[in-house]
Amino acid sequence: MAKGKKAKKRKVKVDSEGVSYIQATFNNIIVSICNKAGEVVSWSSAGKAGFKGSKKNTPYAE
Repeated sequence: MAKGKKAKKRKVKVDSEGVSYIQATFNNIIVSICNKAGEVVSWSSAGKAGFKGSKKNTPYAE
């Protein structure tokens, strides 16, 4: 099997202060942590954490 191109990992400056964005929809919850420049440092969602179906958008998943 041929090896594919490896994606270059981007460098994001992590500050001591930042902004947290929470997007809650009927189907999922997405949380993004951004630095002052607006670059996303980290993100997660209820689906990524292992919650499936209707449990993704519940207070238990938060």
